[in-house]
Amino acid sequence: MATYWRFVNQVIQNSDILLLLLEARLIDETRHTEIEKKVKDLGKPLIYVITKSDLVDKSLLDKKKRGLKPCVFVSAKEYHGTKFLREAILEEAIKLKKDKVVVGVLGYPNVGKSSLINAMRGKNVAATSPLSGHTKGVKKIKTDHGIIMLDTPGVIPYDDDAEKHILISSVDYGKAKDPDIAVMKIMAIYPEKFERFYGVEVKDDLEETIADIARKRSFLKRGNELDIERAAREMLKDWQAGKIQ
Repeated sequence: MATYWRFVNQVIQNSDILLLLLEARLIDETRHTEIEKKVKDLGKPLIYVITKSDLVDKSLLDKKKRGLKPCVFVSAKEYHGTKFLREAILEEAIKLKKDKVVVGVLGYPNVGKSSLINAMRGKNVAATSPLSGHTKGVKKIKTDHGIIMLDTPGVIPYDDDAEKHILISSVDYGKAKDPDIAVMKIMAIYPEKFERFYGVEVKDDLEETIADIARKRSFLKRGNELDIERAAREMLKDWQAGKIQ
């Protein structure tokens, strides 16, 4: 992680404009105050980009947007919002009196940095993966209108809560030590999303809900005992892949 921070610090230093990516389903949780402070201390323009916006109702996003300026909603999957983001970048470039600008793309692991760059470029030039930690170093990618984007590895604040990493997908589902606890926390925030996706009622006893999903999906151990861990891990996988909307 220390190496990744070195990359990120270099990108902040070498960029004219910075983008901080926030995941639409968990905007507050993916705010990165350490990065924000580093950028603002240098007096550089910072644009908030809410990614995966196709996963959340726009009226909810509008409420969250108020404290984030400037802010752009983007769905790399649907190619929505890239035009507005390009305009926001060029607006800052005019203020800087630059024809060409270097734009650093920052944020937690798995918030969609590489996917955003691909959407801005119009083709897959930055490798992506649903698993966190896929990008290992800084990658320079030219888009259009004189915009050069720097893709960076995701970094986690030093004082972050370890359990939060599972919640926001910065640690992938396969590495979760207690997948049942992690998925119960997410279900408590978005019960209606889990009900819709799995076709089960989210009960007050969230562990019982996981058992219902294990039963429905026939996740069984030997002796026909329900495999709660497998069900919980599969639920985390669906959440991180953006299937639960």
